[in-house]
Amino acid sequence: MPNPAINIYKQRRSQYVIGKDIPISQTVVTALIKEAVKQAPTSFNSQSSRAVILFNEQHDKFWQLVMDTLRKIVPADSFEPTEKKINSFAAGAGTVLFFEDQDVIKGLQDKFPLYADNFPVWSEHATGIAQFAVWTALSEADIGASLQHYNPIIDDAVFEAWDLPSSWKLRAQMPFGSHEAPFGEKTYMNDEERFRVFS
Repeated sequence: MPNPAINIYKQRRSQYVIGKDIPISQTVVTALIKEAVKQAPTSFNSQSSRAVILFNEQHDKFWQLVMDTLRKIVPADSFEPTEKKINSFAAGAGTVLFFEDQDVIKGLQDKFPLYADNFPVWSEHATGIAQFAVWTALSEADIGASLQHYNPIIDDAVFEAWDLPSSWKLRAQMPFGSHEAPFGEKTYMNDEERFRVFS
């Protein structure tokens, strides 16, 4: 099925072995991430997604923060695999932190009370779409990435370290960098288990 969009989606994969030698400048990466988030659709055009983009010492600071937080809760005698994983993310060129602004959601709940229960759910849709948009855009720029979820255990430290608005809610972290290893093989479940088509 020749389709440019599908071909781009296919090349977006989880890359866990990343380095700092990305093919485009930080300025271009930043512009790419901003545009991807801006173009990601949101319910009621809420534009609730927020992103913090970390490079260099700030990127290192984030993953050290994650390491320090996990060291407090993971037993010392089994910490080595965790340390190795965190170091693999820190080896990259940068990290995107994805947030959803809860003030936006609360405002929509107040304005449209009939849908109040749905807005938090739709916010989760929004952040997922924003994450996919950024991930796909990075992949198209030949930059590897993966999606991580160390929230909520790191939330307090993150908000303190970067003085972020209290209405933001951390949803995911995306370390990115140069490809330093081939992708693993990707497998798919049977279509019959996943899809129903009626005509």
